[in-house]
Amino acid sequence: MTDQPAPLVSADYASLLGDIKQRVRHGQTRAVLAVNAELIRLYWDIGALIHARQQQEGWGAGVIPRLARDLHNELPEEKGFSERNIKRMLAFYREYPYLEFVPQAVAQIDPGEKVPQAAALFPADLVQSIPWGHHTELMAKVKDLPTRHWYMQACLANGWGRNILVMQIEVAAHQRQGRATTNFDRRLPLPDSDLVQQTLKDPYLFDFLTLESGFHERELETGLIEHLEKFLLELGQGFAFVGRQYHLDVGDQDF
Repeated sequence: MTDQPAPLVSADYASLLGDIKQRVRHGQTRAVLAVNAELIRLYWDIGALIHARQQQEGWGAGVIPRLARDLHNELPEEKGFSERNIKRMLAFYREYPYLEFVPQAVAQIDPGEKVPQAAALFPADLVQSIPWGHHTELMAKVKDLPTRHWYMQACLANGWGRNILVMQIEVAAHQRQGRATTNFDRRLPLPDSDLVQQTLKDPYLFDFLTLESGFHERELETGLIEHLEKFLLELGQGFAFVGRQYHLDVGDQDF
């Protein structure tokens, strides 16, 4: 008769299971925030390139619609390069020209064109920790730089999602809650926080990685579209198939 392993003590096993689960979730959080950081850096780089070309070549705002069309044709799987979003990238660079994601020579920064206060308030680590959707709201709704800095830190400390951030801005939370925490670089948002969950599902991240939210959904879409195309062709003239994924701007949101 072979020796059987001793049964695990239930309390020890529960502790082991909990530790592993916690490590997995924190690993997922670090991974999604790392991807977000690369996306933020990419958008800043694009904004810097457009800004530099406009300064050097004298290009006006008309280059952005052309860029949006050409990028859509060259990179059809990338949905983050709408005209609206490219304008946001340019605005993002102009808000934070002192960020040191790349060597200063690439950005062609003129020290006199932006208030130096921005360099001290917004280190790259802080800016890269904030999801893109949060940045668009902060740029639009919070013009005072120290106040914007407060909301960035509060987002990370409290795990605020985009809707919660907007609500807190509307009620001027910074005037009631005092100073935000400043240890953003030493702690992660909780894995189940709104900030992490929204970032995990952020369509900008999926497009950046050229991933779909679920391949089963993609297969369903493909099958439906094939039947829809056949049906429209059989109907004859008077009907048009616009596209599989058609971009819409509704208010301040992209769909």
